Amino acid sequence: MFEELNRGISIPSPKAYREMTPIKRREMREGLLYISPWLVGFFLFTFLPIIASLIFSFTNISIMDGILNAPEFVGLRNYIQLFNDPQIWTGGGSGTSGSLWITIKFGLIALPVGILLPLGIAVLMNNPNLKGSMFFRSAFYMPYIIPFVAAIFLWGGMLNPETGWINRSLMAMGVPRSMVPNWANDVVWVYPTYVIMGIWGIGNAMLIFIAGLQGVPTSLYDAAKVDGANSWQTFRNVTFPMISPVIFYNLVLGVVGLFQFFLVPLVVNNGTGRPGGATMFYNLYLYKTFFTFQNMSYGAAMAWLLFVMILVVTVFLFGTAKYWVYYAGEGRS
Repeated sequence: MFEELNRGISIPSPKAYREMTPIKRREMREGLLYISPWLVGFFLFTFLPIIASLIFSFTNISIMDGILNAPEFVGLRNYIQLFNDPQIWTGGGSGTSGSLWITIKFGLIALPVGILLPLGIAVLMNNPNLKGSMFFRSAFYMPYIIPFVAAIFLWGGMLNPETGWINRSLMAMGVPRSMVPNWANDVVWVYPTYVIMGIWGIGNAMLIFIAGLQGVPTSLYDAAKVDGANSWQTFRNVTFPMISPVIFYNLVLGVVGLFQFFLVPLVVNNGTGRPGGATMFYNLYLYKTFFTFQNMSYGAAMAWLLFVMILVVTVFLFGTAKYWVYYAGEGRS
């Protein structure tokens, strides 16, 4: 039984199926029957839409045309338009960067914060001498279970430049009204505003880091202490290599999430791109193209470009992992 589990579960070839014993055939049929709801759901709601979007990207179909009208095949026209769309690459003459570069610029700010901040908090929470650590862990994690849209509205109220308690507190401390931040309505402050809202949900990453930290053998810390290593040397030579798979996991999820960044600018700035087009992220522009402008074909082409970009970055990260990610029992030359 354990050998079968180690080999993993796979669907046998017709020849292998014929060579099975009747009991194994029955077990396989029952297993497929049990997972059939998931298989049907995956086929209908994931696989078919993926194939449909790929087909749409080579046609000129629009929502207004209806599904009964046969779409016209246009070849690579949507992709040619995609690579010549100024809204994606140059900002369309609005004085700001294109949607893709807006996404990348925001990622350069948000991704380090999304990795380093929960890691730092996890290191503090993992300190055995910290009193009330379980309370603080729960306190940091609880915001994560709040629906994100509700959290965005909550932060929108707190960061309101006129009535928000943050600006009112700053003015109460003597900050002139003309100098308090305009937060989401200011090109300078809009990205920090989004990062602050994102910090609200770092509890999940923090718990993952804590789980990784607790998996580091204490004998390694004892050996580092005997060798006279200080705190930074211990972290760099012991903690970081041991939790590097966890860091890599959060890094990949963070990159994928940043390319799909959408909900915050849609709710806070109503998807308008304000201020000055600085919040017209790539995924938001995709959404508006597909549902507001009702251009399904061009929106499908944008979606496949997004898929390719995420795939390329993910493959790059996996390619670099061999230089800094260490797994237990892995040999390194």
